[in-house]
Amino acid sequence: MNGTSEAAGGQENPQRRVRVVLVDDHRMFRTGVQAEIGRTEETGVEVVGEAADVDQAVTVITATRPEVVLLDVHLPGGGGVEVLRRCAPLMGAAENPVRFLALSVSDAAEDVIGVIRGGARGYVTKTITGTDLVDSVFRVQDGDAVFSPRLAGFVLDAFASTDAPPVDEDLDRLTQREREVLRLIARGYAYKEIAKQLFISVKTVESHVSAVLRKLQLSNRHELTRWATARRLV
Repeated sequence: MNGTSEAAGGQENPQRRVRVVLVDDHRMFRTGVQAEIGRTEETGVEVVGEAADVDQAVTVITATRPEVVLLDVHLPGGGGVEVLRRCAPLMGAAENPVRFLALSVSDAAEDVIGVIRGGARGYVTKTITGTDLVDSVFRVQDGDAVFSPRLAGFVLDAFASTDAPPVDEDLDRLTQREREVLRLIARGYAYKEIAKQLFISVKTVESHVSAVLRKLQLSNRHELTRWATARRLV
């Protein structure tokens, strides 16, 4: 999270409380979010649990029954969509339903649409400020839909069309992490910047880039950028 503002306002009623579970496979990011929004007396947010993969998430969410889950899209064990699928009974509960807000570095249309179809109430990117994230959590608790700017358009376009999105066999060869690296490379990010953005090492970024080039049968990052731009992935 940084200083970029994504939603207006903050918590209007400091007496309100909301119980939250953080689901993200990067411990440092979870620690940062906890420090930013988990000051309960100031924010009204009580972090009641954390998880780093799908199985942990389902266990913690079932045990704690939070009002809101902050859910990363890309998780070991099947991703955020799998968490949503396995927690569907909790989302559909007549009393005290668990609501999900996706919080991810990815702003790709397929990621946004996937978790919204799975039942999430909104999707914000990790550039969101702490104040705006607190506001978004309370709005989701109230049943509102919350999106970062421009992401709502993906959802409107997807649900306005009855046609299934075309299958891209080349893109399907890539893992979720490789797709993230691909998009950032295509946007002109340096390897060090990608490593910092995704909480991985520069060597891991290099490995992902090599895998992407091999799978797509491309020679360099310039060809990769053209490939991604042609598919509107940038």
